[in-house]
Amino acid sequence: MRPPSRLAAAFLAAASLILASVAAVSVSATVPARADVVPEPEDYRGPPYRAPVPATLVGASVLTTAEAKALWETKAALFVDTLPTPKRPANLPEGTLWRAPPREDVPGSVWLANTGYDRLSTEMDAYYTAALAEITHGDADAPLVFYCLSECWMSWNAARRALEYGYTNVSWYPEGTDGWSNSGLPLEHREPYELTR
Repeated sequence: MRPPSRLAAAFLAAASLILASVAAVSVSATVPARADVVPEPEDYRGPPYRAPVPATLVGASVLTTAEAKALWETKAALFVDTLPTPKRPANLPEGTLWRAPPREDVPGSVWLANTGYDRLSTEMDAYYTAALAEITHGDADAPLVFYCLSECWMSWNAARRALEYGYTNVSWYPEGTDGWSNSGLPLEHREPYELTR
């Protein structure tokens, strides 16, 4: 049997490529869109705050644990914890002693508690504005990394608010202290930040 001519071989190769392309298109057309993709809301996100978060924040960098660790190790950014302070459970009997659980966060962080809600009171907004100005020494270009826990909208809201305040070098670390500690990285006790003036 004679081997195929060059023309026939080229035709067979082209036909194989076309069939492979058609098969790929057919498969991709039948794969459903991912149900777990969370779009960015048009405004701040309200409750529930512990829920799946988007993969993006327009105007900010989104960091993996490895990227956050690199910034932390080189002290190339200021880490801002935005987890709210725990509230006393409403169903505790009167007279029951209650102590808030301690907050452990990324070493060297500043804890700007309660700044990640969708709406801030006038007082809390003034605190957040003043605290960011203090910790950055008034430098709107200072690199900031916002975080709380995994699947927590508090840090997304706080980072977005910082962008709206005019901060230009904002990063968001969505894995928060959960991703940090699960990677074997250290945590340290933190108290909420108090303004110095």
